[in-house]
Amino acid sequence: MLPKFLLPEFIARTDGVGPKIELGADTGKLFVLTLGINRIVEKERLVVAVWGSRDGIDWGMKPVASFPQKFYCGMYSILLNLHKCPDVKYLRAEWKMNRWSKGDQTPLFGFYIFAEESGARVSVATNAHAAQAQAAIAC
Repeated sequence: MLPKFLLPEFIARTDGVGPKIELGADTGKLFVLTLGINRIVEKERLVVAVWGSRDGIDWGMKPVASFPQKFYCGMYSILLNLHKCPDVKYLRAEWKMNRWSKGDQTPLFGFYIFAEESGARVSVATNAHAAQAQAAIAC
């Protein structure tokens, strides 16, 4: 099963690449990816992409998912449909950042990438509602 975080929360000051994550039984599924940005300085941007690989070595020519460039704190979600990429067995995040300022040019972002199977929240809510209904009937 895919771990919940493709990239745990951390502070970055340079471009980088996250760890490779093996999909295992989650190959070919539909996921919701959430980019959470909780720390930022003014006049900078962050671009995050998720890359897929069949062997964990060759990451191809283009990412399987990309977030639009971001300038502000917030939570941003996109879909990752691995059904279209059945040969993808590994995922990893890659980010690029820059800052334009008259002062310090070093960017700083605090962010994370969270992954969950699409429909996971609906399933939890539906199960909770069903349990409440059963409890109401039993009374």
